[in-house]
Amino acid sequence: MTRSYFPRQLWALSGILVGMVVLFASVAAAQVPSIEGTYQLTSRKLSDGTVIKLPDIMGLCTFTKTHRNFNIVQKDATGKFSSTSNVSTYKLTATEYSETRLFNIVNDQIGGKDIVYDLSGKTQSVPVKMEAGRIQFKSAFGQRSYVFEGNTWTSTAENNANVDVWEKVQ
Repeated sequence: MTRSYFPRQLWALSGILVGMVVLFASVAAAQVPSIEGTYQLTSRKLSDGTVIKLPDIMGLCTFTKTHRNFNIVQKDATGKFSSTSNVSTYKLTATEYSETRLFNIVNDQIGGKDIVYDLSGKTQSVPVKMEAGRIQFKSAFGQRSYVFEGNTWTSTAENNANVDVWEKVQ
């Protein structure tokens, strides 16, 4: 009789263990934040309250599981342009955002500066704050704070110089 219970006990124990592994895996997966998607810039609010919209400013940014492709262009009243393109790899966890720059190109006719190319491959990491579906961290390579909430990404420049609002389009 002992022999017939032994296999049943093993099966019961293995079932419990499998259930616990599945439970822990699903809890761990639920804690991994995601910012994946394509975001379109809808507006930029300057510190003086002026709001810039299409066609004077345009931007598109895509976060895949591992890569970020960021492009923004602004035209001023005189017809001069400012643009930034950035391609990076990134990793986002519940506690840290890490980004490795593959290349960055900044063209600032508005500021009267030469085009700057950065192919440094530099990596930066910053802490992440998560609460109630809100993901917040500072830009790894700039002076901006990012907040992802629902389908909106808000990017605020240091000292509130400007606030960009991005909407997820995909």
